Amino acid sequence: MCFTVASVSCESALTVGRTDTHWILGWALNGSEDYDRFGDEDGRGWMGRLAPLRDELLRGDLRPLYLGWLAGVVSGEVDEDSQEPPPPPGLSRLTAAQQSLVEFLEIDRDLLTAAGLGDQQVSFADTDNDAELDVWIAELPNPEREAAIKLLLTGRSQQAERRLKLRFLAWQREQQAVGDPAPHRRTVAELQELAQSAAETRKQQEVVLRRQAEVERQAKREAYLRTLAADFERCWTAAHERAERGIASAYDDVKRALVDLADAYSLCSSRVDFDRRLSQFMVKHGKRGALVRRLVESGLWNKP
Repeated sequence: MCFTVASVSCESALTVGRTDTHWILGWALNGSEDYDRFGDEDGRGWMGRLAPLRDELLRGDLRPLYLGWLAGVVSGEVDEDSQEPPPPPGLSRLTAAQQSLVEFLEIDRDLLTAAGLGDQQVSFADTDNDAELDVWIAELPNPEREAAIKLLLTGRSQQAERRLKLRFLAWQREQQAVGDPAPHRRTVAELQELAQSAAETRKQQEVVLRRQAEVERQAKREAYLRTLAADFERCWTAAHERAERGIASAYDDVKRALVDLADAYSLCSSRVDFDRRLSQFMVKHGKRGALVRRLVESGLWNKP
């Protein structure tokens, strides 16, 4: 199953052209509703993040092309009955530049997860790659070895890597037995159905994570409140000192401190005890209108 230009080209999301010596690839974002997203962008930030894609492609990494096709799916350029291009390995483990391309093209994350499901199932098959490399290297003609070594010794290591990588990938395709069934290529409709399932799974996981985060937050909160309860007198003394400063920021601090103190009393003593101590506090500070207003707004004090 061969990955071809025709299998990934879209109307505008991914365009492919060529000259006598080069391929010209273009990724474009169409139909974005985030109009303010690029308002302050001059392109330099994105170019720095996306520039590594060129070297990845030259090394034979076809994932950026598949991502361009996925962007075409998201923008409605690809029919539901169309088959996906042959999925390149690593769709579930994108590079930083490829993650930036996903962000730039606004590719639906659940659709990307769906596309990478098959990759996740065979991710451990990569362990056979070393054995394949050993066989290929043993069969590599001496002239090609010498050419690669010359490139390395003359400071052109990337060119040597690209040349050998492409030769190895071509050799891998040649080794595929003719009688082997071709891997299943999913239709856009199938990918969208998988994306819906992925979205449901993601939402369930997010609920679990939110609950865990809330449990952890509550545990930290209770631990903090218990430290306050260990010395209520010190807390009230600090509140008096802040209130006596008579400025807005100090009143804000007092309000936050008393909210915490009320919770600490509820957890370790009783709200009745807190209300009694707050009444004593207000005997001294009840004429500070700005402070009283803050305590009323927070629900701690009822203005007479």
